[in-house]
Amino acid sequence: MLGSERYEFGEFTLDAPERRLYHGNQAVALEPKAYDVLLALVRRAGKLVSKRELLETVWPESFVEEGILAVHISSLRKTLRNDDRSRDPIETVSRSGYRFTAAVTRKNPEPPLQARPCPEVYELFGRGRSHLLAMSMFEAPKAIEAFRAAIELDPAYAAAHAGLALAYCAQAKARLVTPREAYNHAKDAALRALALDPVCADAQVALGEVLFLSDWDWERSQRCFQRAIELDPSHTEAYLLFGHLMEAVGKLELGLCLKQKALERDPHSPLVHLQISMSYWHQRRYDEAIEWANKALALDPRHPHAREFLAGAYLKKGDFDRYVDENIKHAELHGAPPEALERLKGVFAENGRASLRKLALERASSQPHSFPAMQLALIHGEAGDLDAAFQHLDRALESRDPGIVHLAVAPQWDSLRADPRFRARLDRMGLPQPPEPSTHDILHQSGAHRARRRPHL
Repeated sequence: MLGSERYEFGEFTLDAPERRLYHGNQAVALEPKAYDVLLALVRRAGKLVSKRELLETVWPESFVEEGILAVHISSLRKTLRNDDRSRDPIETVSRSGYRFTAAVTRKNPEPPLQARPCPEVYELFGRGRSHLLAMSMFEAPKAIEAFRAAIELDPAYAAAHAGLALAYCAQAKARLVTPREAYNHAKDAALRALALDPVCADAQVALGEVLFLSDWDWERSQRCFQRAIELDPSHTEAYLLFGHLMEAVGKLELGLCLKQKALERDPHSPLVHLQISMSYWHQRRYDEAIEWANKALALDPRHPHAREFLAGAYLKKGDFDRYVDENIKHAELHGAPPEALERLKGVFAENGRASLRKLALERASSQPHSFPAMQLALIHGEAGDLDAAFQHLDRALESRDPGIVHLAVAPQWDSLRADPRFRARLDRMGLPQPPEPSTHDILHQSGAHRARRRPHL
């Protein structure tokens, strides 16, 4: 009968039909999946409930990470201890599962109604998204601040936790903090988002990016992006990151195809155009890379990365004059003072390409702490000092620098590619280069074939 399944333990009451937890007569805010975990434990109070049983009970038709359980258990412990750390009703059984140890009886109280969440969270979430999509190192901290404020108002809003995870990843890409620190925060936020809502596409995208950049777990990351597309076939970021991942593991044609799917969904995004330019860069099709970087600049002339990327493509083509012009424009558009611009023009005028390499090496050698390890590896590689290049590359690998995920395919690493030590570094990252599967097969697996039939709104 409706209302017959209610449990009481200590000062708490769990009303199963109404999906509510009460401390005395006060409703306790509890995340939906945390509630399901608690109910599964309470129903079998005193008995061991394995992690596998919990996952199959709470997420019967979804693929979720086992770490989500630890997130929920930690949250439940904080709630049920009621500031008394000596009382912990949930026992962890090492490598097995959990046991609810409090004495449980069935009761039938009539609880009060639960309050509605604050609507301001959506405005804060939108603000965080705007900062995140700006792709500027100056915007990442603002995005984090906005998402945190949204979470403070509504801790159960999964999309805000997912946005926070992506903002931490952006912080790592901008090297505002160490990658490991940023990724630890990002993974916590992504797992929290999935714990709140395992069918939230944003949450799947967030965990996919963390697994991609931090763990180099290519297969699980791919599953996350595929699941996000299944949940939301119009999710632009899911297609972009999925394409980014496919290129990292050597599937260049598929990566481009996925990014073109993102373009169908957001044809006015400078980020999407630049990502397509990057696809052509990895394929060493520099004319197309230049074309798409210019398209990104047409949409946003002050884009923080497009002109730098354009300059690099001209350099690869051997067009040193255009390389110089784009560097000068980039510095000018981003507020370099006139005297600095004149000095930069003088450096380019007095030094040819070979001399600039020498100058870069001298600066890197005299001020190594001013350069990321990845950049030092590239500078020494271009200069032919391969021993030093591999030493710095190892430092970048150890720190999980986000710029090395495309080590297997990116042209900037070609100076190291013929050295046997390079293959060893790819092995360390788990980056084999198997034959590329057909585009149709992967898109069918990801659900993208269904998305093609849906118009972009």
